[in-house]
Amino acid sequence: MFSYRHAFHAGNHADVLKHTVLIAVLRHLIQKEASIQYVDTHAGAGLYRLDGDYAEKSGEAAEGVLKVMQAKQALTSPILLDYLEMVSSFNNSSKTRVYPGSPFIIHQLLRHDSRDRLKLYEFHPTDHKALVGNVALPPPLSSSGSRRACVLMDPSYELKSDYARVIDSMQDSLKRFATGTYLVWYPVIPRIEAHDLPRKLKLLCQPIKKPWLNATFAIGRASGGNDKGLSASGMFVVNPPHTLKGQLQAALPELEQILGRGPGQGFVVESGG
Repeated sequence: MFSYRHAFHAGNHADVLKHTVLIAVLRHLIQKEASIQYVDTHAGAGLYRLDGDYAEKSGEAAEGVLKVMQAKQALTSPILLDYLEMVSSFNNSSKTRVYPGSPFIIHQLLRHDSRDRLKLYEFHPTDHKALVGNVALPPPLSSSGSRRACVLMDPSYELKSDYARVIDSMQDSLKRFATGTYLVWYPVIPRIEAHDLPRKLKLLCQPIKKPWLNATFAIGRASGGNDKGLSASGMFVVNPPHTLKGQLQAALPELEQILGRGPGQGFVVESGG
């Protein structure tokens, strides 16, 4: 049950997509002065060594964030450049040895003068030692009367039941706090539950007329059959910033050019609501 450790996958192509979207959403939200409560439901260890045993064993960062970092000078996408600057801020040299997970990314953008708050949750007993917090929705009123919230859900989906739990959590959250911004990461794999997840999330949004955005990114199949790991993932955002779709439509072609490795590579950005 606890075999999944994100340290093996830190900085891979799925993290590049997830954290690029997360930062773009947060940058938009903090343009307003009202406070925000952030919730990270699967926070992991928070900070990862890319030169450690886990990351070096998998080598996924070398084909993810490190490859994007090497192509930085050729990038024009503001949200990809912003993502790389965030990663660089956790490293003291030109070499990227440390990778920030979502808790540290969110914490970096917290505005203390606006009384922003961050609540973290992690189920893994080892990773939980680095994190403290709980999940509570809707967020309590701040002194300024704000009830703004941004929630990131990115379970490992190691268990098939994780897919149903995401749907149930989103359904409950949208009933109790329909104006929050919700980000759901998911793997794109040949499993019925994975295929159905974005479709079911769209169905949740339709009757209550909530805007949504769904972005998927695939690196494709590697030559020589060395493609056993995850090759595609998606980000589903409920109540997304109006700027996000255009930002991703500009960023993902550049990301595909850098990380694409063969048949099946590509991206899709769709929206509704």
